[in-house]
Amino acid sequence: MVFIGLGCFWVRSQGITDPDSSFLSARNIAFEGNRAVARDSLEQILAAYPDYTDAAILIAKTYTWDKDYNEARKRFNRILSVKRQKREAWLSAIKNELYSKNLNIALGLSNKALIYLREDKAIEELRSQVVFELNKKPPIQEKLKEENKNLKRKNGISVSTTIEVFDVVFDAMYETSVTYQTQTKLGQILPRINYAQRFNQTGTQFEMDIYPTISKTFHGYVNYGYSNAVIFPKHRAGLELYAELPKAFEVSLGARHVRFTANNATIFTGSFGMYRGNYYVSARPFVSVRNDGQMGWAGNVLARKYGKDGNHFFGVRATYGFDSELNQLIVDGELLSATQLFLETQMLNLEYQFADKNDIGLYTLNAGVRRQELFFDSGNFFWGVSFGLRYQFRF
Repeated sequence: MVFIGLGCFWVRSQGITDPDSSFLSARNIAFEGNRAVARDSLEQILAAYPDYTDAAILIAKTYTWDKDYNEARKRFNRILSVKRQKREAWLSAIKNELYSKNLNIALGLSNKALIYLREDKAIEELRSQVVFELNKKPPIQEKLKEENKNLKRKNGISVSTTIEVFDVVFDAMYETSVTYQTQTKLGQILPRINYAQRFNQTGTQFEMDIYPTISKTFHGYVNYGYSNAVIFPKHRAGLELYAELPKAFEVSLGARHVRFTANNATIFTGSFGMYRGNYYVSARPFVSVRNDGQMGWAGNVLARKYGKDGNHFFGVRATYGFDSELNQLIVDGELLSATQLFLETQMLNLEYQFADKNDIGLYTLNAGVRRQELFFDSGNFFWGVSFGLRYQFRF
């Protein structure tokens, strides 16, 4: 052991003349458990011989052995983006994802490897192992329920901020929210404070969401919000009942009521969702009835792809019709709330959520674009682009 360490020191100080011998020495050190020392020696080899791919693969594998799967993934991706025929790199990269329980990534890598290495028995066996594990894995619906039941941290405080800019007429809009979330025996409770600045008007809204658990089949949603600011509805309330159906389907039926300074509207809504593998897809219609009898309609479709757990997902939401959040627009002192329910609108929003290594911090990024009819120029439209960030600290 002492002689190997001295040999590696000599390599670093004098330069590498025999990369194969140096590689074997570094590999022995890695097998003995001194992986940081081995990586240092392997980096020296790569510095002198950049095309010595076996050294790069071994470095990546040592990160897998240390359970630093993210760093290993970066290393394997770097290798395979250039050396697509390197069988050992494919095998090790797939195993890295198997060990880290990222089965969908492992399956994708297996399929990609078989494009470059046709009929490779070892990779085919690994792919079969991945498929077997995926079939054992519970669908995302059951996984989410299990995670909610076994929450280690039942409380959280989140801060979110959003900005939306427009191509004509309107100044930028800003909104910030602070939410406290707690998990109780009855379900989740989320009191929230919303602050917004729209068109040189500022205001605050106090709001609470409750998600009561009624039974194994039914759960609900209750909402109430109050604001004395003209840029928010004075009162808003919501009620919805969800039911789980066989074969991982879910339906709901509910209503929202919003009361403005001079107008009010009731919005009937529901949803039909389904869970398939790591995917969730839901469709939701809205039918609004204003106090003067006028009606409007809208709808959206949400699709999410979950990662290793419920904290990690990528989502897309497409909306046609009015803005279901009913944020009030004011231009030149004129309130546009009632008009919002009947203007032609199309929106597309993207969201990406992930947690930190300790699952204490939760980050959600979102971006969206909307095309909406101008209230004062029917048939002509403006464009808006929004960006947002939410951070939640859980304890």
